[in-house]
Amino acid sequence: QVRLVESGGGLVQAGGSLRLSCSASGPISTYDVGWFRQAPGKEREFVAGIIWRAGATDYVDSVKGRFTISRDNAKNTVYLQMNSLKPEDTAVYYCAGRPPKLAWSRDDYGYWGQGTQVTVSS
Repeated sequence: QVRLVESGGGLVQAGGSLRLSCSASGPISTYDVGWFRQAPGKEREFVAGIIWRAGATDYVDSVKGRFTISRDNAKNTVYLQMNSLKPEDTAVYYCAGRPPKLAWSRDDYGYWGQGTQVTVSS
């Protein structure tokens, strides 16, 4: 079983940057990993994902060109670099992991972290 712990959230002004980290207790290098977020009163949404085998990435349209997901397998850590932050990026951000699937999908994750708050002020 993999335990995931997020860190790096905080308060930042619009236009600023944050880097979130997702540290895993197990060998996350063989897992697909995704970042999700949930704003108050809204459903949780997919933000970005990285496929373990090829390192290919996927982003929701609203963050393309601003966010970058990456992984350091030696450190069992996945990162989400967030630049040009907007107030609408305010949410609790979660990382999630799963064994790789035959076909990529943005859902169906079995392991979740506890979340880290990101607040972007205008």
